[in-house]
Amino acid sequence: MDEKYQALFTPWKVGNVEIKNRIVLCPMGGTSLFGWFELTGCHFDKEAAAFFLERAKNNVGLIIPGIAPLRDTIWGKWLWQNEKMFDDLAVFVEELHKTGAKIFIQLTAGMGRSWAITDSLASVHKNKVLRTLAKPILDTSYQLASPSELPARWDPSITTPALTVEQIHEIIDAFGKTAALCKKAGVDGVEVHAVHEGYLLDQFTMDWTNKRTDEYGGSFENRYRFAVEVVQAIKAACGQDFPVSLRYSVESKVKGFCEGAVPGETYVEAGRNMAESEKAAKYLQDAGYDMLNADNGTYDSWYWSHPPMYMPQNCNLEDVSHIKQFVDIPVVCAGRMEPDVAARAIGEGCIDAMGVARQFLADGEWVTKLLEDRMEDIRPCICCHNGCFNFCHYEGHANDQELSDAMGLARCAINPPTMQSKKYRIKPARKSKKIAVIGGGIGGMEAALVCAKRGHKVTLYEKSGELGGVFIAAASPSFKEKDRALIAWYRREIGRYPIQVKLNSEVKSIESVEADEVIIATGAKSVELPIPGIENGIQAIDFLRGRKEVGDNVVIIGGGLTGCEIAYELYLQGKHPTIVEMKNDLIAVKGVCLANSSYLRDFFKASKVPVHLETKLCEVKPHSVELSDRNGVRYELEADSVILSTGYRSNPLAQQDKHVHIIGDAAKVGNLRTVIWQAWDVAMKL
Repeated sequence: MDEKYQALFTPWKVGNVEIKNRIVLCPMGGTSLFGWFELTGCHFDKEAAAFFLERAKNNVGLIIPGIAPLRDTIWGKWLWQNEKMFDDLAVFVEELHKTGAKIFIQLTAGMGRSWAITDSLASVHKNKVLRTLAKPILDTSYQLASPSELPARWDPSITTPALTVEQIHEIIDAFGKTAALCKKAGVDGVEVHAVHEGYLLDQFTMDWTNKRTDEYGGSFENRYRFAVEVVQAIKAACGQDFPVSLRYSVESKVKGFCEGAVPGETYVEAGRNMAESEKAAKYLQDAGYDMLNADNGTYDSWYWSHPPMYMPQNCNLEDVSHIKQFVDIPVVCAGRMEPDVAARAIGEGCIDAMGVARQFLADGEWVTKLLEDRMEDIRPCICCHNGCFNFCHYEGHANDQELSDAMGLARCAINPPTMQSKKYRIKPARKSKKIAVIGGGIGGMEAALVCAKRGHKVTLYEKSGELGGVFIAAASPSFKEKDRALIAWYRREIGRYPIQVKLNSEVKSIESVEADEVIIATGAKSVELPIPGIENGIQAIDFLRGRKEVGDNVVIIGGGLTGCEIAYELYLQGKHPTIVEMKNDLIAVKGVCLANSSYLRDFFKASKVPVHLETKLCEVKPHSVELSDRNGVRYELEADSVILSTGYRSNPLAQQDKHVHIIGDAAKVGNLRTVIWQAWDVAMKL
């Protein structure tokens, strides 16, 4: 192991519990050991247990599974009433402890206004009759209940009900009872979810969201009373020596409802500012909390707690390091943490441990690889959220997410077996076949790898001189360093297996290749609009690959993810982008997490990047574009350059049949997740 990581592998204590190293697997929605959003109610989740046990065997120090709702989302049964789950937990904990890892169970008071209500559930909630009929199965009013009547984060047209004092006391009582059962099962501690990320307890702490006039609202002490009484109840039930961590946001980073503050922006904090945080951290420590598991943000500024690739690496370290000065208990920092930076911060006493979440989805062995000086073998998390947390929100939609995704969080776009080990696994092929994979993009490389691992003889054809396909262009912006690392990882992985790679080999007919099975991964082509002067525009891929230069004032036609990322990159380069989009919002598509899309929307707003919504392109002229607004009024914008990001259409080499299999964008234009998962779907069957 490189000496610069040494501080990560020193022991530390939370209360009386010693932890072997300073790498904490942070909680993620979907990794609860008590299930997640199952229609049958909560149960001990064997898939999550296997996920954690594998990471424990790969040298993680402390594991904190995803939130365990004190009251089941479906059917509404209290967790402490299901003792069978805690018997199963005890068996698992005994096995996990054999690895030397420790485990804290995270218990949640609830989400309040931050509950990610889906479009379909929002329709049910708004209809009083349907809401009443659904209540015994899924009580939307209880899930949305907040300190006060507030606009729901995901659908501001919904006003959340206020929790009663009786309901608050029920939750506090449930914390104590559930923590006691966790202790009995042998867990090393619990974590309270959360004065963090704008969840229910956090909403109580902020006068911005807490308008109560009883003992749980008003003064600082009243606003933090709920969180204080929770830890007191746990300590009363489990003893003063039983560790209780608190998931904690140092600053809220919000300007108002549904409006976050991006890094470097000057703004007035609507939520918890640093001055209050200094006081709150000490107050919560004195109340009995033994650790702060910290970052920043709320669901209104979600990119701080779920940083996309646009956020700086180690984005929360400065604020978390500052707050450590005001407490004596250990402080963990999470948020795009890099091991070398974390090790240095630990060595300097700025933080006590490094919190990591989604990198464990992308590569469960990354800590072992770091210990073995195999950093180049680590499959990097690219912060896309396509598989793990793709709650998507845009104008006119609450959470426009498929039910299968809502019920299957914490999967991984680039590592399909994560939390799907029964569906995606490498099984030796019954018969070794000759497989031709046509197209060396991500989908083609993934298919080639899976086939080779299964024992097939694989030849990979790529018409260009390098592997990577269109993802090379997607990875070109300055903020896509992890995407570029992923391409490098794929190229190394291809070299580790007996895969014959033929570069500069364009296959024009499948009859020209000798194979038992052919996988076509030839991607998609840019959509060409029938617009006058379109030849004066620059295709997005040509700009991203550096084939065409642009001027200072650049109009981007298309406000989807690619168009917005191009605009962001141009702004970072010091140019002046303008975005033109036909829809009523930017990035108005399924599959793009709100943490990612809201960053770009908030950044453009804060940086005063012009955005023209519900606007059509009529003509591209040599130095301008002619547009038509929502009322049909035409107008002109000056432009030194025009970039066309208007979508793609599939470009399969041949039609699918018994021995020809089309994957990825060649089958249907999607994203990295659809490409990689489909590669597995096909390769596993051959």
